[in-house]
Amino acid sequence: MATQNLSPALPSPSRSAPYPKASPGYGKRAVPGQRPPTADDFAFLPERERYIAGYVDRLPDGAAMSIKSLAKCQPLYGQMAVGSALRALAVAGHLRQVRCAVGDGESIRWVTRTFWSRTARDNEWWTAFLATEESRCAPQPAVAPVDPPPWVPAEPAATEAVEAPVLPKQRAEEPQGPSPAYLALAGLGRTDARLALSAADCATLEQLAAQWFARGVDADYLSRALTAGLPEAVDSPVGFVRRRLLDKLPPYLPAAQDAPARRLMVECADCGALGRAEVFRDGLCGPCLRSARGPAVDPAPEDSRAGCDVQDHVRRLREQLRAR
Repeated sequence: MATQNLSPALPSPSRSAPYPKASPGYGKRAVPGQRPPTADDFAFLPERERYIAGYVDRLPDGAAMSIKSLAKCQPLYGQMAVGSALRALAVAGHLRQVRCAVGDGESIRWVTRTFWSRTARDNEWWTAFLATEESRCAPQPAVAPVDPPPWVPAEPAATEAVEAPVLPKQRAEEPQGPSPAYLALAGLGRTDARLALSAADCATLEQLAAQWFARGVDADYLSRALTAGLPEAVDSPVGFVRRRLLDKLPPYLPAAQDAPARRLMVECADCGALGRAEVFRDGLCGPCLRSARGPAVDPAPEDSRAGCDVQDHVRRLREQLRAR
């Protein structure tokens, strides 16, 4: 008796899980004016950076861009390798990570955004773009309510009181990351080890440092004011910093010269320090940029070779931009 072929059809491949979305206001944001994707994108980058760049480029806007998320959702590289690759991509001109103030008054909060460009951009382009983006972060003036036109029929008088539906209050799911004041305090120990603060110290002094930011200063100004003229030994860094935060609090500018508070600050791709876009070069703050240009950036031969490749890539990109 002939055997009937009862082999089932091949199962369709299961769909891969979608990449995690960032909380509202966070995540990846592609910049405008990019050329269409080609097979030669990121060709001058080292293998690791080329892979991470291609992976990030395919992510949709709003995708989570933390190092942990990127390392978890691709199979080749862990968190340390992803962090190093993102730093190299910032130096090469493909991304900038910023902290943007959202809201106004007491409801203001800071969100982290990663601006991504498939086309490598130079420092001048990023400075101009971020200045435009900062103006978008500024609160817009309230619009006065407009009276309805005369042809809109009036609502009929209700014979029975109708209760409006009560909507449940939604829970805020946006993660509250470290504030600029907290990050500035946490970075003091890197500037001068005599002012190294613990996490508890930074949390204790955070509100005092926030008063400085409310008066228009940035992290660089705060760091210089707190570390200038230190004694040979600081017995209590938290007490010393508290005293300087109180004694050196800058005054409010007069109303005629009052400059708008900074609502967008760039994060250094290496140490995470915050500052104005115009003082960053290749995505790095001044101390990190000087360290990167030193004679010994990294003793590891492989990492040194990768760093040289990225620097060569940046040099070639700048030459192409000047030639246009």
